[in-house]
Amino acid sequence: MEQGAVEHEPRTRAWPPAQAGAAMPHSAPLGEDCAAPFTATGTAGPPPVPRQQARRPQRHSVRGQVLDALRHALVGGELTPGEVYSAPALAERYGVSATPVREAMQQLAGEGAVEVVPNRGFRVCERSSRDLAELAEVRAMLEVPAIIRLAKALPPERWEELRPLAAEGVAAAAHGDRVGYAQADHAFHHALISLTGNRRLTEVADDLLRRTQWPAGGGPRLRTAELLADASEHTALLDALVAQEYAVVERIARDHLSVARHPH
Repeated sequence: MEQGAVEHEPRTRAWPPAQAGAAMPHSAPLGEDCAAPFTATGTAGPPPVPRQQARRPQRHSVRGQVLDALRHALVGGELTPGEVYSAPALAERYGVSATPVREAMQQLAGEGAVEVVPNRGFRVCERSSRDLAELAEVRAMLEVPAIIRLAKALPPERWEELRPLAAEGVAAAAHGDRVGYAQADHAFHHALISLTGNRRLTEVADDLLRRTQWPAGGGPRLRTAELLADASEHTALLDALVAQEYAVVERIARDHLSVARHPH
């Protein structure tokens, strides 16, 4: 840091203590047991429960698991917008070294979920209403025309293949499972846009959707009924696609991608 520069001390936040017997997110098993509760500055609590001896995964595998766990923590609200978390503290939580945590957080920084705070860690980004509106606008510009083209090109039976994914989203939403619904929502939209055969479009759409799923600081979060309404639009969209009702397809797609439906 240059001499004379003054940097405001970022807020720190203690991670919510893990409940007895609590497990890591099911898609990110980093070990048999998790480390003890800790603060965002890295102060450990009681000694961690020894993990069972197991074959150590390769670094890229550990990094991927940490990345999945951090994404779940972001979507689930465990990582709070505006707060700073250190790599060693997160590494203690997940029972891994700090290196894969730093690598995962650097990727999240590239996705706009966090920002680097030199010599301290990573701050969870706070998004404004303008950020959400711009994301929704770009998604609509890309996805709505693609969906309409697919509606006119594919036979009705192709859309039935997406029914199980829509049903998974409804089931997760009905249980108020934000992380489960985020996964199901991503899987549905990924499968839908993948039908275009355009890999670049699919990658961009995936990234935009992920960015809409990060929580906004201080904003309202979708309740179970709102999650369920959002998930039900997947089913309604498939119904319109099967019926080849193109005007209805466009209306549902635009409404579904609207920023008003994703306040988080």
